[in-house]
Amino acid sequence: MLKRVGKPVIFILVLVILALTYVSFFGISYKSGDIRHTIIKGAQDIRFGIDIKGGVDVTFTPPAGTKVTRSDMEAAVQRLNQRLDALKIQDRDVYPDYTNNRIIVRYPWQSGITQQDPEEAIKELGAMSELTFKGPDGTIILTGKDVQKAEAKPDPEHGGYLVELTFKSSGTQKFAEATKKYLNQQISIYMDDKEITSPVVQSVITTSTCVINNEANPMTAEETKKLANQINAGSLPFKLVTDNYGTISPTLGQNALRVTIIAGIIAFILVCLFMILYYRLPGVIACIALLGDIAGSLLCISIPQYTLTLPGIAGIILSIGMGVDANIITGERIKEELRVGKTLDGAIDAGFENSFSAIFDGNITVIIVGLLLMIFGSGSVNSFGFTLIIGVIFNFIMGVTVSRLMLKSISKFPALRKNFLFGGVRNEG
Repeated sequence: MLKRVGKPVIFILVLVILALTYVSFFGISYKSGDIRHTIIKGAQDIRFGIDIKGGVDVTFTPPAGTKVTRSDMEAAVQRLNQRLDALKIQDRDVYPDYTNNRIIVRYPWQSGITQQDPEEAIKELGAMSELTFKGPDGTIILTGKDVQKAEAKPDPEHGGYLVELTFKSSGTQKFAEATKKYLNQQISIYMDDKEITSPVVQSVITTSTCVINNEANPMTAEETKKLANQINAGSLPFKLVTDNYGTISPTLGQNALRVTIIAGIIAFILVCLFMILYYRLPGVIACIALLGDIAGSLLCISIPQYTLTLPGIAGIILSIGMGVDANIITGERIKEELRVGKTLDGAIDAGFENSFSAIFDGNITVIIVGLLLMIFGSGSVNSFGFTLIIGVIFNFIMGVTVSRLMLKSISKFPALRKNFLFGGVRNEG
């Protein structure tokens, strides 16, 4: 039970929600000359899906004369999907054409793009070069198909940061033999013909992992992240060449987004009018909490640049509906407690406590469904599951915890301590 919630709490929480709402729509940025620097991305910077904004259609092939197997093609598709996952691009298609040794990739434009240049957009996927590990005599030790992943991590022993490499089973044995042969010598890592790093072998490595660090001059987080990204980018079974590319028109179009937003605003206003007229002060609090719910959801999409599709917008709207439902359940419980003669403070506490189990059960069920959609779905289905889950989480934060704090705070004002304003009978108490 929450106790001693003071009068200032309502003002603090309202200001926080209003600030959160402003940031979620407009972000935080500043201008240095003609360049805009974004600190926090808002709704205007959201990356919309192919169905709303269109995107890029690019076909990759191996270099002419390169022999690739079906397993090589499958590994390349897996790597491309991993890159798109790292970029939070869920609305995409990656599928192989085994007959012609082609991989077709379709994904939406980046946010903030003013000129839709597919050639520039392809660069977002990173380098498609061939990764090789070479000994000091130029002998190729490993290729991209032998590398599982590279990760930038803190170096607890020497300070700074390091890159941890994980090899596939095919690479572990090769690298063990190479480190034995080239002990105390350099093994260079190349992207095509460009050397990106040349660490010295300090010991024979027989496990599937090794680290790249610099004891004398520890690497920074940015340096190790860049190196890890370069290695991951090249850990393809073969080099990918851009065969052709083009643009994809939106399947539904910008107009569909505009109509959806307008419909959402109208629905929000109508819901708020109903809540205020029927539940009075709890209705006002519910509307403020719903605003916080929307703001939180938008920030969880815009900051990590998670792709938002129309089904994703539907997920936000559905979660708002569930937030309204939670506030209706609580409002009804408070009214019932007032009718049986409880004090205002007792009715508020009992109302939230008695409604929690119903709200919890309903929302947990939706979270489970959302997780299943994200695990087994892809593209627009994944977007729907993600927005549904974050919306429900903010329902718990705003619709249960924050609403209760605001309602208890506002009930401390003598002018507002009237049961009628909380759903009770007029002239009662």
